Amino acid sequence: MSVDFNGIGPGQVNHQKNTATKSDATAKAPQSPVEQAQAQAARGESVKLSSQAKDLKQLEQRLNSYPETDDDRIEQIKAALADGSYKVDAEKLAQKMLEMDESIFG
Repeated sequence: MSVDFNGIGPGQVNHQKNTATKSDATAKAPQSPVEQAQAQAARGESVKLSSQAKDLKQLEQRLNSYPETDDDRIEQIKAALADGSYKVDAEKLAQKMLEMDESIFG
């Protein structure tokens, strides 16, 4: 069974030229709307961001300032596991598992 990719079959040579330009090859990864606005402003273009976009950017910056893990909570759980006082609520765990399954599989 042969497969024809882009009009090229067995025994044929791809004569298509690469039409990408140098600027395409050096293009940067997509930027956030704020970064795009700053880049356009640097080129003399102007963009007005909505107050919602500004609020979201501030929220993102605040969230980035928080640690990814709660080290104190991790130590509490480790200590509870070590001394045997950590208890699992089976019904709560089962409910969370069902909610997760529902969110994944619908």
